Amino acid sequence: MPSTKAYTLFLSPLFSPSLPVLHAMSGLMLLSLIPTVLLGFTAVLSAAELQRFEHAAKADGSLSLLVVGDWGRRGAYNQTEVALQMGIMGEKLDIDFIISTGDNFYEGGLNGVDDPAFYESFTRIYTAPSLQKQWYNVLGNHDYRGDVEAQLSPVLREMDSKWLCLRSFIVNTEIAEFLFVDTTPFVDKYFLEPKDHVYDWSGILPRKSYLSNVLEDLDMALKESVAKWKIVVGHHTIKSAGQHGNTVELNLQLLPILQANNVDLYINGHDHCLEHISSSESPLQFLTSGGGSKAWRGDVAWWDPKEMKFYYDGQGFMSVQITQTEVDVMFYDVSGEVLHKWSRTKQISSAVL
Repeated sequence: MPSTKAYTLFLSPLFSPSLPVLHAMSGLMLLSLIPTVLLGFTAVLSAAELQRFEHAAKADGSLSLLVVGDWGRRGAYNQTEVALQMGIMGEKLDIDFIISTGDNFYEGGLNGVDDPAFYESFTRIYTAPSLQKQWYNVLGNHDYRGDVEAQLSPVLREMDSKWLCLRSFIVNTEIAEFLFVDTTPFVDKYFLEPKDHVYDWSGILPRKSYLSNVLEDLDMALKESVAKWKIVVGHHTIKSAGQHGNTVELNLQLLPILQANNVDLYINGHDHCLEHISSSESPLQFLTSGGGSKAWRGDVAWWDPKEMKFYYDGQGFMSVQITQTEVDVMFYDVSGEVLHKWSRTKQISSAVL
């Protein structure tokens, strides 16, 4: 195992003097510090590919968050209504942060850091006080149709401090570790059959090496994790009955790593629905939160009812509440009604006692 040097910055809740930025190359050391404003977490940088952020849980050790995906449509297709209910539920649950599962800006990502879509689809929409927490964002396939570097740029964080988007990274809360994976480069058809779309593969090529590094770093991070709960977030589905269905490449390359490392939840977007599928092969649960705006009514395939716990072909979002002994997941529709609940418990280990 290669040695790792770590750099820690303690960021105040109001202002951070600097945010380290890593180039997306495995084994690359820290190159620069870029001034920016963040929302009160600790950034830990290592020589490995995956940048790590320490985000403290509540004083009692619990954690609450919201998950939304496939949303960026300037408020259209009920995006504004979903945002309103997110704000209400965010206040009720006293959330710590928000996760976006990608496809942040339709139809073709951002065309630069000065693209008005950033304000019109993000800052202007998610205005509730409870949503002014840190947003951890992954990229979706639609984001790759624009200027990817724009979404990754610290310029956007200076424009709206709650925004944070990287390709693959880790958020550690001690009680739970969230590992965010850049799934779009895994999908063959975007390279072999792009149709009329142009994808921004800057920072990805050579693709084989990029994917190998992502999988290696993810596997290592999961093996080294001592968190009670392990949660992996990506844009693309692994298992889904929605329009896109299963992502073959992730089933072959990513799923075995998640199962081998006892990951509890895989959270994704991509299919414009809300969905919960269990696994007959492991305790791993597959949760889709892709209802942030436009949804696909009636577009659902048959799935084994023993595994299909919930499917909703409309707009909405998801909440996750975590303690040392329990995870509670809830799905909400565009009116804030609870559509589905699921819980899992774990015993407190002797090491914790």
